[in-house]
Amino acid sequence: MKFLKVTAAVGAAGLLGLACFLWVTAPARTPDDLWQGLGEPNVENGERVFSAGGCSSCHAAPGAGDDGRLVLAGGAPLASPFGTFHAPNISPHPEAGIGGWSLHEFGDAMLRGVGRQGEHLYPSFPYASYARMTPSDINDLFGYLKTLPASDNVAPAHELPFPFNQRALLGGWKFLYLNDDPRVAIANADAKVERGQYLVEGPGHCGECHTPRDALGGLKADLWLAGGPNPEGGPGRVPNITPGGLDGWSESDIAYYLESGFTPDYDSVGGSMTAVQKNMARLPAEDRDAIAAYLKAIPAH
Repeated sequence: MKFLKVTAAVGAAGLLGLACFLWVTAPARTPDDLWQGLGEPNVENGERVFSAGGCSSCHAAPGAGDDGRLVLAGGAPLASPFGTFHAPNISPHPEAGIGGWSLHEFGDAMLRGVGRQGEHLYPSFPYASYARMTPSDINDLFGYLKTLPASDNVAPAHELPFPFNQRALLGGWKFLYLNDDPRVAIANADAKVERGQYLVEGPGHCGECHTPRDALGGLKADLWLAGGPNPEGGPGRVPNITPGGLDGWSESDIAYYLESGFTPDYDSVGGSMTAVQKNMARLPAEDRDAIAAYLKAIPAH
């Protein structure tokens, strides 16, 4: 009898703990007033944010050329240690894409990783970086996306084994890793470095590839941009882009690389960085200069 009572008490405590976990980590939408008073979107700036974020690299159809990179039909696979994710359709199609979404719903996805139905989104969509973006830039990006071609493609579902297919667990992941704090503290940063920090840590989400991850898939904060294994599990390593890894590169070398794809020793960009560089080349020169200034200002590894 005593054993049964103890077992029942342990079970009740476990259920209470689970209920508390689900309550504390439930999907949290952004406040309504965050999206009020922003006015009409600046579509030109939205295109600039789109390039900084490299949205077409994941959301255009695999292998899409220049003409197809603006058709954000989704479907591109992203392999990971947790399974294979498929980028969704974010074209303005009213059913298959995000044409029926409101700005608030789009902002919830970008800043909080919360889907239209109130579900947790997987961090293969880098909202842990986008959380640092301004509502104004998100408004402009959303306005720009509405100008792009619509596609009725329905992307495949994610291919995830148990327990990674349980979205409720993502609340715990967010509790550990989702915040809008600066990735690094930079003393006496000027406006140029601050702009670079915003681009790299926010829309550019550079750390998603260039920072190593722990066993839960969170970024190792103390090794920010220090490079690491290929996040998709393939061969090769993603390079260290702190001053330690870019030793011998000047700010102008970095900015020129982002514009042209050529390194100081006359090598050229390759691998997955090719698409990133093409997107960076579309940015204004002052943005590439700001990114370079930031990368030279952060702690070396």
